[in-house]
Order: sequence, then C-alpha cells, then structure tokens
Amino acid sequence: MNEKAYKVMTFAGAVNIAVGIVISVIGVAAGVLTIISGARLLKEKKGLTF
Repeated sequence: MNEKAYKVMTFAGAVNIAVGIVISVIGVAAGVLTIISGARLLKEKKGLTF
C-alpha cells in the first residue's frame, strides 16, 4: 500500500517539475515578445504627426 503512494507522489513530483519548466519557458518567451513589440511601437512613434 505504501509503495503505491510513493509511486504516485513520485509521478506527481515529476509532472510538477515538467509543468514548471514549460510555464517558465512560455513566460520568458512572452516577455521577450512584449519587449520587442514595445520597442517597435516606440520606434514608429517618431514618424507620427497629428
């Protein structure tokens, strides 16, 4: 009985680590895209006239 619980806990821990890594990668990618998008907006702002 205890062995089954340890196997389930090991699997849950591995899944949590994998999900954490994936979320971290997605967060970094989203941050980089946001910075690039903001830089483009600031660059194009110079050409606007109202």
